[in-house]
Amino acid sequence: MFGPDVGSLIFTLLLILAPVFVFCALVATKLLHELHSYNAGYAILFLVIFLTIYVLILLFLTSARDPGVVPRSTNPPSEEFGGYESSASVEVGGNLSENLQFPRSKEVFVNGVPVRVKYCETCMVYRPPRCSHCSICDNCVERFDHHCPWVGQCIGKRNYRTFFLFVSSSALLCITVFSISALHMKLLINKNATILEAIRESPASLVLMAYCFVLLWFIGGLTFFHLYLICSNQTTYENFRRRGGSRVVNAFDRGCTNNFVEIFCGKTEPSRIKLRSYAHQVVANFAYVSEKNGTVEDRRANVEEGVDIGNDILKISQRRDSVRAGEQIR
Repeated sequence: MFGPDVGSLIFTLLLILAPVFVFCALVATKLLHELHSYNAGYAILFLVIFLTIYVLILLFLTSARDPGVVPRSTNPPSEEFGGYESSASVEVGGNLSENLQFPRSKEVFVNGVPVRVKYCETCMVYRPPRCSHCSICDNCVERFDHHCPWVGQCIGKRNYRTFFLFVSSSALLCITVFSISALHMKLLINKNATILEAIRESPASLVLMAYCFVLLWFIGGLTFFHLYLICSNQTTYENFRRRGGSRVVNAFDRGCTNNFVEIFCGKTEPSRIKLRSYAHQVVANFAYVSEKNGTVEDRRANVEEGVDIGNDILKISQRRDSVRAGEQIR
């Protein structure tokens, strides 16, 4: 399942494939003749193509995999309302309409540490720990890290591993292209004795070095940042919340080694979204309490009640007219 902004993948593919194509066409082909000993030129070409294919596979897996979407509920969690304030009213026809008031958050214990979980009004579920609602995908995602526009998908519990491998492999590809382009420039300088002559002979090498150098600042920094997050078992969302002044004990930190094992060796849980299941029509019978003024907002019930009152008034007026007409006849 791709995200809503899957079209951004085209731009990401362009950023990856364009420099690789320039490298293979204008740099690697020349190295085939200049590094003919031990077929080093062919080894370089094979290495870059292999890394590119590996990066593209990781990009596709990250973008196409369900990040850990929590299925929506068809009704509010009525089983959670026991012991809380509630009211009920019976409508015409015997349909029950409940006006429910329930806590917007509650505490659960994780490794002996209390963790607050919130109720999502959109999905009508209490979010599991480390779960958050993505405003772009409009879904609650388990172990929500962030929404990545470069892959067009949320990064969460089920695709964080492939996302990190995609970012780190992209950084490795940048280092490889930069290093080999610099090697090609050095060989040309040794051959022509001047830098200007080397640039004139292979301007593509200089352009690739500049491109990879700029890109590596972003991708390399992102790689080290996520290494830090993995070591401390945090998500990007949790890290930025702590920077905002929310000092909360990390109940999920199991030590650096165990945290790495959890991310890279843990089993990927099956998706909770059943794409082959039948869709059920949802009929909402709940009237929610307004958070602004505390009044019940159920326009449909008000309209039906107004129609019933109007019909009753019409019947009464018709009955009075018939009585008056009978008296006049007498």
